[in-house]
Amino acid sequence: MNALIWLFDTVVQLFIYVLIASAVLSWLVAFNVVNVRNPIVAQIGEVLYRVTEPVLRPIRNLLPNLGGVDISPIILILLLLFISRLLHEYAVPATYVYTQ
Repeated sequence: MNALIWLFDTVVQLFIYVLIASAVLSWLVAFNVVNVRNPIVAQIGEVLYRVTEPVLRPIRNLLPNLGGVDISPIILILLLLFISRLLHEYAVPATYVYTQ
C-alpha cells in the first residue's frame, strides 16, 4: 500500500511541475520573452498544452470570467495537494501509541 501511495505522490508532484512549467511558458510567450516561431519552443509548448489542457479545461469552464487572469492551474494544484493529503490521512494507518 505504501508503494502505491508513493507512486501517486510522485505522479502528482511531476504533474504539478508540468503545470508550473506550462504557466511559466505561457507568461514568457505573453511577454514576448520567447519566440513561438522557434520550433523547439513551439514543440515544448504543444506538449505542455496537450498534457495540461484536458485537465484544466473543465476547471476553466466552471470558473467565472476573470478577464485575462487564469487561475485554473492554481486551483488544480490545490486540488491535487488536497487529494494527496486526504489519501495520506485515510490510507496510511495512524501510528499506534503503545501504553502499558
